[in-house]
Amino acid sequence: MGKGAVLETAPFLFYTAFAMLSYVARRVLYMIPVLFIISIISFFVLQLMPGNFTTAFKLNPRFSKEEIARLEARYGLDKPAYIRYWKWIIGIITRGDFGYSMETQQPAFDALFKGRLGWTLLISFGTLIFTWIIAIPIGVFSAVRQYSVADYALTFFGFIGVSIPNFFFALVVLWFLVSVLKVGERGLGIGGLFDLQYVDAPWSWAKFVNFLWHLLPVLIVVGLAGTASLIRYMRGQLLDTLGQQYVLTARAKGLRERVVIWKHAVRNAINPLITMLGMSLPDLFAGAFFAAIIMGLPTVERAFWNALQRQDEYVVMSGLLFFAFLLQVGNLLGDIMLAWVDPRIRYD
Repeated sequence: MGKGAVLETAPFLFYTAFAMLSYVARRVLYMIPVLFIISIISFFVLQLMPGNFTTAFKLNPRFSKEEIARLEARYGLDKPAYIRYWKWIIGIITRGDFGYSMETQQPAFDALFKGRLGWTLLISFGTLIFTWIIAIPIGVFSAVRQYSVADYALTFFGFIGVSIPNFFFALVVLWFLVSVLKVGERGLGIGGLFDLQYVDAPWSWAKFVNFLWHLLPVLIVVGLAGTASLIRYMRGQLLDTLGQQYVLTARAKGLRERVVIWKHAVRNAINPLITMLGMSLPDLFAGAFFAAIIMGLPTVERAFWNALQRQDEYVVMSGLLFFAFLLQVGNLLGDIMLAWVDPRIRYD
């Protein structure tokens, strides 16, 4: 490429980068009012639950009415819902204060995320990567071998994966590890992310291997439904793409079949799946929610469930905002990846 060609393409590249940055900036700004609306709806839906944090104390005869009234005044539960919401949202905006946990007396942010956020993100995004690495090649193979025995078998297992609930599959995996593989007799534990002797131990190769042993069943349980769905979507999209005129032209030109499939067909067939990337995050967190409870994982979903059971108001609200924020971030990342994969897409 000559110097003149470089100078001619420089304005176009600058315009493309500017358009993308402005699009990302607008999307980030749009996230603020959306989160605000979600917080309002979530807070007042939460008020529809019968009782509050002090309900369990009211059922305990050891607590007098005066003590319960002091607890309600301490946590602001004696005030109307709109006043409590206003104080909570103002605290977030002005001080970054998400309130306090009524159960643990620590900041709600710490009660929900401290020691858990890293594991939650690792499991969620690790499952996402694991799902795509497994599902895309299988979906491509199933489409290329359409109506073969392998295609029928993969389609059958795909339907099973979509049909089985995560909580049931988690129980099946635990049963398989204990009763079939008999991991307990081999000195290996199940549940959690480490065996007891490694929980507080410094990182070492043995601890890392033990972590991988505990992580693999979690990835399988959480990613089962997503993997099965992605295989079906990839197969359907690729079958539609293989019938397009440009694919037939590429084959007529004598290109190798592997080049036709992976360079031309898959690259275009995968675009709709990338748009689904952001929408898949809620399914991942839903799967991780059940896996965390059944398999004893130290994640945000488990802390959220405990707070929801105890009606720990501000911890629950912080968790709902966290999940809504991750959903919006996932949608944004999906759009950016789609523009990166398909240069024909431009955001004005």
